[in-house]
Amino acid sequence: MQLDVDFISKVLGNVHMQNSPFPQESSFSIDTRTIQKGDVFIALQGERVDGHDFVEEALAKGASGFILSTTKKNILLQTFGKQLSEKHLLFVDDTLQALVGLAKNWRSQFTYPVVAITGSVGKTTTKEMVKNILQASGKDYLVSSGNQNTLVGVSLNILKMRSHHQYAIFELGIGKRGAMNELVSLLRPTYAAITKIGHSHMEGLGDVSSIAYEKRQIFSCFKDSDIGLINGDQSELSNIAYAHPVIRFGFKTTNQIQARKIVISHNTITFTAKIYNQKYSVVMPGCHEGRVLNALAAITIGYILKISNDVLIKGVSQPVIVNGRFQVLSHASGSILINDAYNSNPDSAKASLLAFHAYDTDKQKIIVFGDMLELGDDTSFWHRQLGRFVAKVKNVSHIILIGNHVHDIQKTLPLGVKSTLFSSIDEAYELLKNMLLEKNKVFLFKGSNSVGISKLVEQLQSL
Repeated sequence: MQLDVDFISKVLGNVHMQNSPFPQESSFSIDTRTIQKGDVFIALQGERVDGHDFVEEALAKGASGFILSTTKKNILLQTFGKQLSEKHLLFVDDTLQALVGLAKNWRSQFTYPVVAITGSVGKTTTKEMVKNILQASGKDYLVSSGNQNTLVGVSLNILKMRSHHQYAIFELGIGKRGAMNELVSLLRPTYAAITKIGHSHMEGLGDVSSIAYEKRQIFSCFKDSDIGLINGDQSELSNIAYAHPVIRFGFKTTNQIQARKIVISHNTITFTAKIYNQKYSVVMPGCHEGRVLNALAAITIGYILKISNDVLIKGVSQPVIVNGRFQVLSHASGSILINDAYNSNPDSAKASLLAFHAYDTDKQKIIVFGDMLELGDDTSFWHRQLGRFVAKVKNVSHIILIGNHVHDIQKTLPLGVKSTLFSSIDEAYELLKNMLLEKNKVFLFKGSNSVGISKLVEQLQSL
């Protein structure tokens, strides 16, 4: 199987190719910041950025080929004609539609199991746990990169599928109604898991019942033999009549895959995993109870892939480090930075606070909160709720609040908890730098991605 002239012409129709075909093991990139030598660069045109403006940088970094817009053909050949003459080129009417069309047809060539994972929280961590399971099993697999879970990200990862793989695992994320249908129409998963439904992307998806409905569309392209995996603890998922087989995981005894006797102590999690009627002891590093649910989801996925139970337990017991997901970073000063700021919503923020409470340390605890975004009309309500929830965390010496909505957190903080409010990460930097260099502290950072809390962590970590 190759992205040759016949395949591309069949998918895209009458297009112009130069120096075809693309190299047999081509990887595709849309970002010159991460492009690797030999990648094919796809110049996507967005509202703010046009990929065609980065062709020169892609050439300098060793791109082997380009997918470009026909409307840009003349100017690009005039400007970079000599360099482009040695590259594999494909000129199309719409580069995004070309990417999606190629990916959809590329996917149709493979018959091995394709697993899709979605949920309001836990998608990436669950996927990485599945990766550990497959690695321990010795199987040949593809796991999508990072959090590439949008239409573009999924398309790029589909184009990495090869005939030698035995399984492919993808993460699907949505922020608006109808988006899941578009993703599964592209990916056509044979198995799909929903980790948990929560208050996330409410501006685009609506209330929790609406979010659950949109997430359940991950099953919308299923055949009768395909299997859905759901969090059986949540009525929005479990009280539904599905037209296909379903396996339930969670903490309740009604689930086929369950966790019992959960203990978090000395930054280690132990629990008993029950896989149907068989029980196994699990020991994982960490203090975040959400990791237990992630482990159950990963075990369930491995189970339907016919991985042995012993390997499932071995896989989920391995450390999982995901950037910005309760990531514990040691600082040269002796302090600890816990970066949980990839994103934030009411459910993940509360879970983060409980994990911070369980984090075993003799250092002073400091919380850094950024705004929770995309909560719609309930934005103020959820921030006030989070302020009240801080009472669950003992021994907090100071809370730093950054953004436009966190003043509502400050209004409901427990009496006696010291807090300081800033409008931006730049304003907060000096105070946090001084605190960090005073040593003997542990910081929890939590906030929506666009607030920039992760950037603040990077700045502090570099000190």
